[in-house]
Amino acid sequence: MAPPVESAIVLVSNGPGELSTWVRPLAERLHQELQLRPRHPEARIALQLVLVPCPNATGQEHRVALSWGLFERVLPAQRFWWMLLRPRRHGPWPPRGVVVFLGGDQFWTVLLSARLGYRHLTYAEWVARWPRWNDSIAAMGPTAAGRLRARWRSRCTVVGDLMADLSESARQADPLPPGDWVALLPGSKRAKLQVGVPFLLRAADRLAALRPGVRFLLPVAPTTSVAEVMAFADPANPIARSFGAAVPERRGEELRTPAGTRIRLLESHPAHGALSQCRLALTTVGANTAELGALGLPMIVLVPTQHLHVMQAWDGWLGLLARLPLLRRLLGVALTAWRMRHRGFLAWPNIAAGRAVVPERVGAITPDAIAEEAADWLAHPDRLAGMRDDLRSLRGSPGAVAALATMVRGLLPPAGPA
Repeated sequence: MAPPVESAIVLVSNGPGELSTWVRPLAERLHQELQLRPRHPEARIALQLVLVPCPNATGQEHRVALSWGLFERVLPAQRFWWMLLRPRRHGPWPPRGVVVFLGGDQFWTVLLSARLGYRHLTYAEWVARWPRWNDSIAAMGPTAAGRLRARWRSRCTVVGDLMADLSESARQADPLPPGDWVALLPGSKRAKLQVGVPFLLRAADRLAALRPGVRFLLPVAPTTSVAEVMAFADPANPIARSFGAAVPERRGEELRTPAGTRIRLLESHPAHGALSQCRLALTTVGANTAELGALGLPMIVLVPTQHLHVMQAWDGWLGLLARLPLLRRLLGVALTAWRMRHRGFLAWPNIAAGRAVVPERVGAITPDAIAEEAADWLAHPDRLAGMRDDLRSLRGSPGAVAALATMVRGLLPPAGPA
């Protein structure tokens, strides 16, 4: 008979970007350092994942996390509030444990740790909002640490950027065939895919005509599928008609457009190893820009504002308002105009640096114009190398995942007798 579970490590997160770049690396590291359930059924510590409500989530995060085999329990976001009210209805909870914030609203982990009576650790990318209720704070860098009042700084340790470790794992990937590889990242949410898929397919056709030696890689996000990606290229999608994109044909592990452009599909996750071998990425805005930056992959970030669907995919209160069914069109137009006039940087490398490290193309942009710009970048490898060096300078040194795992272990209660 298996011994009872004495304690739990509960990771809390929200969207697909945080799951792949923060949650999964930490979970893997904890399994390396500790005997945890479910990989060790006889272990006395369980690793669990709680997903919290987030307007930018896809709704498939729990399915993806379950497929990894890292967690004894994955609680979907739609059950979060009910779990807070009656946690025992969602299964037994060990008497002791640690709650670790890795994405979402930091207040949800305050509530969860208080409800379960567990200790509390926050990974603070830019700011720790509730230091009073944190047993420990893991800061990404001196900016987050410096924003703490003096009375709370003893609880804080600067561990570094969790994404800095992505470059280490990327080195283990199989090499891509020779060629100038360009990555196409249309997004993971329906609103972004509806615009991003036909836009990037058309851009790929044009770029292939300008530079016949270019090869294309399309990593399929874990929260979507190849069939869904292909569906957005169908003329039933009015945006596909506006871009002149056509439905590609799947042939094994690649898509082939009617123009003959071949696009290699990558359905394994994470895709960091293959991405790190590309010369350039064409990507929508979002957490993926942070991943690409951590890999040192030059990119062009695309926000075609002529389609209101982009507004619905934005983060924060702007995206929430743009999703209101009755006022969507009016608010979409007004918010797009306001955001474009007052916006700051949208890509994570630019936000982190406070300057334009990677180009952001915002407005009524066209696939042909983006293809021509990409061709110009590829024709000047020295410029690409400069962008890559800038991205690497922002990344920091690897080791943050190990440092965070050490902090989690330090908050665990001592193990009882076997």
